[in-house]
Amino acid sequence: MKREIIVAKSAGFCFGVKRAVGIAEEYAEKGIPAVTLGEIIHNPTVVDGLKERGIYPVEEISEVPEGCTLILRSHGVPLSVVEELEQKCIPYADATCPFVARIHRIVAERTAAGDTVIITGNPDHAEVKGIIGHAKGDVRVVRNFKELEKLSINEKNLCAKCITIVSQTTFLRAEWEKCEKFAKKVYTNLLIFDTICNDACTKQSEADALSRRCDGMVVVGGKKSSNTARLWETCAANCPTVLIEYPSELKPNDWKNCEVIGVTAGASTPYGIIKEVLQTMSENRVENSFEEMLEQSFREEESKYVRNGDKVQATVMVVKDTEIVVSVGSKHTGFVSSEELSEDPSVKPADLVKVGDEITLKVLHVNDADGTMTLSKKKVDAEKNFQAIEEAAGTDKILEGTVVEVVRGGVIVVTDGVRVFVPASQATASRNEALEGLLKQNVKFRVLEVNAQRKRAIGSIRSVLAEERKARQAAFWENVEVGQVFKGRVKSLTSYGAFVDLGGVDGMVHVSELSWLRVAKPADVVSVGDVLEVFVKDVDKEAKKISLGYKKEEDNPWEILKRDYPVDTVAKAKIVSLTAFGAFANLIPGIDGLIHISQISHERVAKPEDVLSVGQEVDVKITDIDFDKHRVSFSMKALIEAPAKEEAEEEAPVEE
Repeated sequence: MKREIIVAKSAGFCFGVKRAVGIAEEYAEKGIPAVTLGEIIHNPTVVDGLKERGIYPVEEISEVPEGCTLILRSHGVPLSVVEELEQKCIPYADATCPFVARIHRIVAERTAAGDTVIITGNPDHAEVKGIIGHAKGDVRVVRNFKELEKLSINEKNLCAKCITIVSQTTFLRAEWEKCEKFAKKVYTNLLIFDTICNDACTKQSEADALSRRCDGMVVVGGKKSSNTARLWETCAANCPTVLIEYPSELKPNDWKNCEVIGVTAGASTPYGIIKEVLQTMSENRVENSFEEMLEQSFREEESKYVRNGDKVQATVMVVKDTEIVVSVGSKHTGFVSSEELSEDPSVKPADLVKVGDEITLKVLHVNDADGTMTLSKKKVDAEKNFQAIEEAAGTDKILEGTVVEVVRGGVIVVTDGVRVFVPASQATASRNEALEGLLKQNVKFRVLEVNAQRKRAIGSIRSVLAEERKARQAAFWENVEVGQVFKGRVKSLTSYGAFVDLGGVDGMVHVSELSWLRVAKPADVVSVGDVLEVFVKDVDKEAKKISLGYKKEEDNPWEILKRDYPVDTVAKAKIVSLTAFGAFANLIPGIDGLIHISQISHERVAKPEDVLSVGQEVDVKITDIDFDKHRVSFSMKALIEAPAKEEAEEEAPVEE
């Protein structure tokens, strides 16, 4: 039977294990006496190999020989162990995985702040024991989602406390996601730190996908290794799976009926063991030998060195609210903050990427000590899009962007991740406009010049605004007609009227057209910046002049008088002036009528001021309206009862 073997790409040492073993091997190479506190990693082959080189494990600090350095294993140790070593002046080398050390810091800080810390993981595992040993307050351990659920039911008072949740680095990703979802519903004051090692997550993901394709799986690794156990659980759920520590444990019957066999290995499994396993499988008449392929893969891995500024292909492993975690194919865990994902601060990581996406990133910083690297997507996007900026430079092409910052001398516009500087003289339609009004606004601009070496560009918003204004003016003069109504903004005031911007064209409202009332100056009616609804009274297209009206016919006081105040109407009026022949009274704004001296009273009035005074309100009757001459006559006398007439003199005798 022809058989195919598929080897998981991420099989073998993770960064933390490689670092720990490297520290121990360095002591062995230099001949410095050293021992490890417990097995440095959970792999018997590695542990036995170190023993042969004089570095063996001890279980207690008291067992450390005098003059020996104690190497702290990759799983980490409780803080009390470090304190004891320092108190007894025993030299030690800390081989704790940087990812585990990060959990130590989180637990110490949050418990010191009063939080209850919940750890998802195996309480009997050395890593979890070490994490607990750094707590300065209340800490709980749950093995899985069911135990977390049970904890919240049995200890309901926890729900009201401040809770921080972390996980063992090798915790099963699917189980963690269930715990995370549940915790967000139950705990009101919650902090969640996803501390699953990216390498462990990658191995689990690959193992799951590979085991679904294969008829059988071989998982290579220490049987005490939590990481290896998780791989076995993952694969066993999909196909028949065997777990071995040594090649000698392989049995041909394990893959007797398998056409496609998958091989993966835990984070503590050295490359040499994986090669021996494949060799053994080849000797047992597996059709394809993958030793050369694996050897090449390992050589590529060893030669892979990522530097600051490099571009790398990455796979999105985790998407959080403020960052994403990616795998870049090396033994580093990559982090991309939300600020480095996009220029738009309102966009969340989940809006841009999802787990499994392949993206190109730029390396900002590599931290070999922590096994991490920070990367940027927006810098890659900016470099890619800068070419479009270069092509647009010096042409009439119009680009669009958002003003993200007002700086000294101008503004910064971002378009497709590229920052373009627009000088103040090129930012607005006129030099007197404030730049702050452009902030967060979408604008159109042209690229004036580019410095390719420094990746800098200078643009102009004004040139686009001027062109748009010119186009609007042409369209306006072509279509404008007398009677058309526009909304415009008052641009300036003069003694004789107000100039209104109709959108690229200025028209004038004469002071007499601002109000039906008498106006001393335009500023009494409107202010610069006011938005007015105006209509075209007259237009001269050749001279490019337009006269505007503002006062509306329905506001004409004579029309109001005609509608609401017919002859014989009785109303109140206010005396506004006195003359020798009578008094003028204001009925409504814009309408003054005359009360003739003969219409003030039934009695003889020598002078109007003897009876009336300016500002006095009186009742009047409208006796006459001349709309053509704009005259109104009032009578006060008509509303006053006439005095009784004197008795007539006795009639003279009638002559016969």
